[in-house]
Amino acid sequence: MDEIEIRDDSIRLGQFLKLASLIETGADAKIVIGDGLVSVNGEVETRRGRQLTAGDVVEIGGISVRLATP
Repeated sequence: MDEIEIRDDSIRLGQFLKLASLIETGADAKIVIGDGLVSVNGEVETRRGRQLTAGDVVEIGGISVRLATP
């Protein structure tokens, strides 16, 4: 599982998907999250603005990425 570092204490789900290169645009984030294709810590998440913190695991399309802080 890959880890992506964020510089702040938290990040919104839509922003994280772009940062981790799991999607290309905010419009893509809206679609995949709205369609229930993204899970956070094993549970489907449909809120693009969900705040993520270090240790959270985001999964989309069989790819899992863990948030880390420096």
